[in-house]
Amino acid sequence: MTHVDTHTHLYVEEFDSDRELMLERAVKEGVTKMLLPAIDSGSHERLLGLSAGHPENCLPMMGLHPCSVKENFREELKIAREYLEKGGFVGVGEMGLDFYWDRSFDDQQYLALREQLEWAIHFDLPFSMHTRNATEECLAVVKEMQKGKLKGVFHCFSGDERQAKVAIDLGCKLGIGGVLTFKNSGLDKVLAAIAPEHLVLETDAPYLAPVPFRGKRNEPAYLKYVVEKLALIYAMPEMEIAAICTANAKNLFGI
Repeated sequence: MTHVDTHTHLYVEEFDSDRELMLERAVKEGVTKMLLPAIDSGSHERLLGLSAGHPENCLPMMGLHPCSVKENFREELKIAREYLEKGGFVGVGEMGLDFYWDRSFDDQQYLALREQLEWAIHFDLPFSMHTRNATEECLAVVKEMQKGKLKGVFHCFSGDERQAKVAIDLGCKLGIGGVLTFKNSGLDKVLAAIAPEHLVLETDAPYLAPVPFRGKRNEPAYLKYVVEKLALIYAMPEMEIAAICTANAKNLFGI
């Protein structure tokens, strides 16, 4: 079984003590491709250093995370755009809206999101969309800008069945990770109405570790617990679910 972790922040400090061992564990569990979405300029060099050191396994994206949209967001966007111009990226992101923590930069978040979606169209790359407490708003922006050119992932999808179907109708995949294994997430009931051909796997490591590691540091090797849960939902062998999700990711990201 081979897997693609379509969203993982392996370059952050939480992995500094055992990064190489963590990558070995991932590959041993069949996670051969790990996609690295960007956060902001404070970590771009770490991201690019990791992908340069492991070019077969760690594939970089570039963008500006909505939680990093502050007063200097235009400078941050300029930096990300300059990196994208150099090429070598598999996606644009992590972009999106986050209405969970701080609502004082909502307008700037919208501006940053629209600009990055323009980049996705310009560079013909898929996007990775962060939607915490803002799924409906993100769907609306993609719908507004979708002229048949946008494609991407609604990362850590946590919406309802209607929102899932809207995202799919807009040409997007749903990123499914550890939250699926949480007892009261309700995501299992949503996915029961959605074909696995619309899903990609992700960890969002080091965050959102699946049961039985909930609350601890997440890592790509733990994707197998998400696959186990999907196999139960769809009453399919784990190998088959893994093959479908891997094909979905490879087709979307061109890897």
